[in-house]
Amino acid sequence: MELIINGESIHVPDEVKTVSDLLAHFQLNNKIAIVEVNLTIIPKQQYETTTLCNGDKVEIVHFVGGG
Repeated sequence: MELIINGESIHVPDEVKTVSDLLAHFQLNNKIAIVEVNLTIIPKQQYETTTLCNGDKVEIVHFVGGG
């Protein structure tokens, strides 16, 4: 499936079907992240039930520690 993630066209494996799957694919599932799909912010409790479709526009913002 092709998704537009943070403005870049990215191919993800067929196993990626939900927002939760996408975060796991990018190893962000244990980090604090805000996800927007097609201009709608997805509440964290809906990550496992929000399905993704070919061509969806996804924005992922996660926090990085440092000093």
